[in-house]
Amino acid sequence: MLFKESFSMAFTALLANKMRSLLTMLGIIIGVGAVIAMVSVGMGVKSDVVNSISSLGSNMLIVSPGSTNRGGVRGAAGSRTNLKYDDAKAIKEKIKNIDFVSPSVSRSYQIVYGNQNWNSSVMGVTPEYMSIRSLEVSTGSFVSESDNNKRNRVAVIGSTVATNLFGTTNPVGQNIRVNNQPFKVIGVLESKGQSSMGQDQDDVVIVPLTTAMERLMAMDYVSSVNIQVSDANKMDQVQEDIEVLLRQRHKIIGGKEDDFNVRNMTSLMETMSQTTTMLTILLGSIAGISLVVGGIGIMNIMMVSVTERTREIGIRKALGATFQNIMMQFLIESVVIGVIGGIIGIGMGCGLSMLVGKFGNFTTVITPLPVLVSFSFSVGIGLFFGIYPARKAAKLDPIEALRYE
Repeated sequence: MLFKESFSMAFTALLANKMRSLLTMLGIIIGVGAVIAMVSVGMGVKSDVVNSISSLGSNMLIVSPGSTNRGGVRGAAGSRTNLKYDDAKAIKEKIKNIDFVSPSVSRSYQIVYGNQNWNSSVMGVTPEYMSIRSLEVSTGSFVSESDNNKRNRVAVIGSTVATNLFGTTNPVGQNIRVNNQPFKVIGVLESKGQSSMGQDQDDVVIVPLTTAMERLMAMDYVSSVNIQVSDANKMDQVQEDIEVLLRQRHKIIGGKEDDFNVRNMTSLMETMSQTTTMLTILLGSIAGISLVVGGIGIMNIMMVSVTERTREIGIRKALGATFQNIMMQFLIESVVIGVIGGIIGIGMGCGLSMLVGKFGNFTTVITPLPVLVSFSFSVGIGLFFGIYPARKAAKLDPIEALRYE
């Protein structure tokens, strides 16, 4: 029996029972579609997390006040005052392998322009913040060293603030009021969109650090220090040097607990990436269970097919069909079910993934690997669960098969 003839007979047998064949394929279709959709959602989450952390800046360390291990009642964000502007200056002057250092402070204020108002986060930073965070100015300019030294009342606003306060009017050169104090808008930032946590990164007003500390917020400490390391391979060394320097400056000796915390964003990205990868594998594995169920369905229907066609098998064996011929015939039928089900499942999975991305406010990423793996698995399932029915058919005694009614 030729291989081509076996395929022809397999299609003929499947077409003879269209509804039964479709219901058998349904488990494979749902399984492949679910695997592709779930993995695409997981990959989307991973992409969002990586992009969000990357948007903070490359090779970045963040120094914040307070220890992550400190117990007891936690104070409000920014309530600890042990991290000073001079600490940031010391880090910039004394630590090697650092490109930029930018201390920052932040609070929420009502921003007013004419009869329009908008509540936004106001950040005080130094000019280096633009390079650390990879910010770009679409119109105007960023805060300068001169603005910081002179404590100028100037502001750079995000696109969300610009849209809500100015509409289609160019904000550059206009005056706004922050906490009832006048500030001149000197620039508008390029949009960065939402973070993975849903935070609008464009809803921000940036002013010179000294202006924010002395004229706006009346504070003598900073909320955090953003540091860009020149070489990713030296991140751990730079982090260790910063910790040693700050312990010396804050007079922390012996086994006393640090009153600051240095976060390595590269390590955080790796950890989050590993976590989301495990989540993706988990989602794909759960969806893959339906593929196994679909395989059991294939085995069940092929067993029924062998029983229904017992007399046909007896006739073919009597006419000279060998064990291998009968095996091939039924294996091809089960594999065809897996192949067709897999192809339909790929279409369904990709379509479902795009619908989730469009209407579910999720980022979905479809990559070739899960498509190929799920399709190969569907074909393998058809082959594996078709072996037992095929062997049963091939081992039938032709004389007993011919007697079967």
